[in-house]
Amino acid sequence: MHDDPTQDKASMTALSLGALGVVYGDIGTSPLYAFKEAFSPGHSLGVDPANVYGVLSLIFWALTIIVTVKYVGLALRADNDGEGGILALMALVMRRYAAPSRGRVLVVVLGLVGAAMFYGDSIITPAISVLSAIEGTAVATPLLQDAVIPLTVAVLIGLFLVQKRGTALVGAYFGPVMLLWFIAIGLLGLFHVASHPLVLRALNPWWGIEMFVREPGLALFLLGAVFLTLTGGEALYADMGHFGRVPIRRAWLAVVMPGLLLNYFGQGALVLAHPAAGKNPFFYLAPGWALWPLVVLATLATVIASQAVISGAYSMTTQAIKLGYLPRMRVLFTNERNQGQIYVPFINWTMLLFVLALVLAFRSSDNLAAAYGIAVNITMVTTTIFLWLVAPQRWQWRTRRANVVFIPLILVELLFVSSNALKVDHGGWFPLVFGAAVYTMLSTWKRGRSLLKRQLQEHALNLQDFVHSLSTYPPTRVEGTAIYLTPNAETVPHALLHNLKHNKVLHERVVFLSAQTADVPHVSAEQGIEMRPMEEGIYLLHVRFGFKDEPDIRQLLKDCERLSGLEFHLMETSFFLARQTIIPSKIPGMAVWREVLFSWMSRNAQEASDYFRIPPNRVVELGTQIEI
Repeated sequence: MHDDPTQDKASMTALSLGALGVVYGDIGTSPLYAFKEAFSPGHSLGVDPANVYGVLSLIFWALTIIVTVKYVGLALRADNDGEGGILALMALVMRRYAAPSRGRVLVVVLGLVGAAMFYGDSIITPAISVLSAIEGTAVATPLLQDAVIPLTVAVLIGLFLVQKRGTALVGAYFGPVMLLWFIAIGLLGLFHVASHPLVLRALNPWWGIEMFVREPGLALFLLGAVFLTLTGGEALYADMGHFGRVPIRRAWLAVVMPGLLLNYFGQGALVLAHPAAGKNPFFYLAPGWALWPLVVLATLATVIASQAVISGAYSMTTQAIKLGYLPRMRVLFTNERNQGQIYVPFINWTMLLFVLALVLAFRSSDNLAAAYGIAVNITMVTTTIFLWLVAPQRWQWRTRRANVVFIPLILVELLFVSSNALKVDHGGWFPLVFGAAVYTMLSTWKRGRSLLKRQLQEHALNLQDFVHSLSTYPPTRVEGTAIYLTPNAETVPHALLHNLKHNKVLHERVVFLSAQTADVPHVSAEQGIEMRPMEEGIYLLHVRFGFKDEPDIRQLLKDCERLSGLEFHLMETSFFLARQTIIPSKIPGMAVWREVLFSWMSRNAQEASDYFRIPPNRVVELGTQIEI
């Protein structure tokens, strides 16, 4: 039976339209502030043909090299079973190295730095994009200048408040709205390019090179503004799992890139004809009658861009939890039919707090532009390094070929890093500090969990020895099934030892459940469930989840029944969990302040029973104190 090509084409079109709304919101709203930032008074860049052509040339070639070549051409080929993003790519690279090796440790450090900087960027995107759109009201009516900040705050609060309701309802409109946005900004740009066609001379790379020859210091500084046109590039790769590489590529080449380039070149043509328009060239592109509709459309587009970044932060968080770099958090599913639509309350309210703080502290998109870019730039460099490491294995590239491709890419991105570093004093420190705080939490949780595991193993009882001892010293057995969650399948869970010590009974059927997260997005039940019977009515159940799979104990037990034939009756099953209270100490391991941080994170972690969706009335918790 052959697939219906018409149906495939319709499906691909729908996916490409969806990609416009989710993937390209951030990079698609960059024209609101990127070109304007290049000619801001702080740069002292005169509005003359050489400078305008130079900036446009840098923008064109930056979009071509970084987005089209690196992300659309290369990164989309480096999927981890269909998933993209810095953590998925890190898991892919880690397969090259043995567990204790220095290479593996370095890969983990780089991956965590990239992920942490993603968070630093994700709190600036909503602030700068919504603020830059609302600033259009001041262009339309200067009387509304004082209302820009209150309106921005109101829109942002509304955006974060509706997150818990999910994006299913409004998500259907994201693609069409962004399609309208790209068509509108492309047509606005085309009108002005047609009136000043000489601006297309900027396609020649010499104009960008000439700026570095003529004024290298100023050109390096300007790269920070040029980089603002690229800030959504990482989202293109991170959202690959939602849409697939082909729809993302088609949307970029057919709609997004043409719309962006026409708008940037239109802004250049406008500024050459009317230098005063440089204070907000995007909104001055529109004729008077279209200004208010453009403000409304820009606001909708920036809300969609912010939504995409917020959703990305949720996804990044759940991946970090699964891979063991963050404690369990409460995750709500906002759409029963689509597990990708989630809501993480802690991340939502933390982001809102920092986004509002940024708006109130910086008060304009010009000021925020100085803070924007450095964090995602570091994430981009990390992605390039990982792609470089993956290429020989994944694509069977020779080392020489990989070097020829990725060394120039790294050099270009490091040039952007050096430019963005010049903005650290003007606000760029904020995402760096925020990212450093996130990195500290990610690395502290991972290190703390390994220290905790080591402490538990030092005082643990070997599982095989314990099972054999039951025939020699049989305890009192009671009816039913007891399932003990354990991080280590080779030792006896502390919860069982406490139960025997205090209650002096053992259930007639005992299951030791150990769960592990694989470095792939999804693991099927057939591949992920391993049930091994032992003596004395004891079973060892080992489960592997993908880092995007959602644990559900009911479904897990159903799969166990189907695969092993062992029946489970939930109302006759008790789940025993060990709750560890971490006591910071002077035992060698981590600095005391990190142990205090780990203890706080552990206390505030989501209950294991909630994470595995275990019915509360079937849970027995037994506590223990552990020094690390």
